[in-house]
This record gives sequence, structure tokens and C-alpha cells, in this order.
Amino acid sequence: MSIKRMLNNKKAISPILATLLLVVIAVAAIVVTYAWITTYMGTTTQQAGVLLKTENIRWTTGSTVITVANTGTGDTRIVRVYVGDSTSNMTEVTFSGTAALNAGSTTSLTVAWPNALAQSYTAGDTYYFRIVPNPGQFLEFTDQAPQ
Repeated sequence: MSIKRMLNNKKAISPILATLLLVVIAVAAIVVTYAWITTYMGTTTQQAGVLLKTENIRWTTGSTVITVANTGTGDTRIVRVYVGDSTSNMTEVTFSGTAALNAGSTTSLTVAWPNALAQSYTAGDTYYFRIVPNPGQFLEFTDQAPQ
């Protein structure tokens, strides 16, 4: 077959078939994008729905009572609490109280002081706290022990 004959060959896909093929490809891309976005937004909104805030901190001998509020729209559960004398020196501590924290509610956590810091707080010292919920972003704050 000569080159001139190949160039003159007008066989091609019909315009109607080409249009249908483009529509099918576009619809498939839209379906894949929609599935990805709904999955991504579902997990992001659930995490963003939990917003912790400290309401009150009460210092007692050997423990500290922290009142935490969930001002978000999603329910969560407190899974860990850390206490330390700096952000780089925190120790996981045991706590008592209701770990479940529904949207719009508050809970009081009684935090036992770890032996690494002392049996009790030192008056006037600043302490660092981290409350870790699941799901949701952790709450980190500082407070100064009363004189």
C-alpha cells in the first residue's frame, strides 16, 4: 500500500459514536469523583464535629478535676489524658469519670497525678495537659497550680 493511498483513506470513527464515547467517559469520571468526595467529606465532617473545650479546672490534693465540654456536633469518647511539666515531657495518666462525651455535653475527668511528676502538684508551677478523644482532634492546654 502506498503512502498516498493511506493518506487518502477516509475511514474513521463516526461523529455520533465519538460523541457517545466522550459522554460515557465524562459520566464515568463524574461518578468516580463523586464517590471519592462523599467518602472524604464523611470522615472529615465526623472529625470536625468534635470540638473540645475546657470549662473548669479544680486542683485537689493528689488529683486534678477537669471539666471538658464538647461544643461540636459529633459524639466522641475520651481515650487518653496526659499531664506534664512541658509539652515534650508528658506522661499518660489514669482518669476517672465518664469517657463518653456527646455533642453539646460536658464531663468531669478526675486525673490522678503520675509518680514521675510527684504525688501532687507544686503550687505556682505551670502544668501541661492533653486530652485525646476518638474521633476528633486532641485538646492541649496549660494551667497554673494555685498558690
